[in-house]
Amino acid sequence: MKREHKAEMKARARNIVLKVAYDGTAYHGFQRQTPPVVAVQNILEEKLQVVFGDSIELAASGRTDAGVHAYGQVVNFFTDGRIPTDRIVRAVNSLLPSDIVVRAAGEADRDFSARHSAKSKTYIYRIQRGEVPDPMTARYAWYIRRPLDVAAMREALGCILGTHDFSAFRASGGAPMSPVRTMYEAAVEEAAGNQLVCRIHGNGFLYHMVRNIIGTVANVGLGIITPQRFQEILDGCDRTKAAATAPACGLFLEEVDYGERFHF
Repeated sequence: MKREHKAEMKARARNIVLKVAYDGTAYHGFQRQTPPVVAVQNILEEKLQVVFGDSIELAASGRTDAGVHAYGQVVNFFTDGRIPTDRIVRAVNSLLPSDIVVRAAGEADRDFSARHSAKSKTYIYRIQRGEVPDPMTARYAWYIRRPLDVAAMREALGCILGTHDFSAFRASGGAPMSPVRTMYEAAVEEAAGNQLVCRIHGNGFLYHMVRNIIGTVANVGLGIITPQRFQEILDGCDRTKAAATAPACGLFLEEVDYGERFHF
């Protein structure tokens, strides 16, 4: 929500929390944009205003980039609207376009924030393999034609487990913050349709961090660098040594965890 409106918004009666899924292909990221540029937040706020009968300003767990998708984005907003919680999902979805869906709704205490109350996040990244591209996955996976050494990719991705300075995988343009993050899970799984699914779970992420990690892990799979070189890149904290950013289409925000603070 806009900083200058925060006090006004928090004076309202209810703090509503939504879990939202979306196909990010048609949108300029999640964060609100100035028309004619359209982001997911623009659409959500417009439709929520109709349902709740007052102005809506969302706070989100994070700002996914243009072309990035979500299974479990979490947002919250303050409202005086009286619609019962158990009717929110159906009411909002009846107005939303087919590529944005509210999956769950709840009501939180006044101090809950989708952004600041988050304990951890899980992202997945999909890679489509094969001699021939699959047009059905082109919007949702990074197509790599050449064979990938999955074992080497697993070894490299395991290097990020634990607490590290992730400056090597930090893109310029993000908000100023500490580059130190803790990763709890970093795995590569074989999936149906000749896909690889990379899953990364951590207490926080830097701007383009997951996509920069995946771009470099893919270079390991292609034999361009070794897992040992991946470790050196991580330890060196130099972004220029890592690979190019992986495409946005393969990235999904899978889940945001709030511990005991909030559950849908």
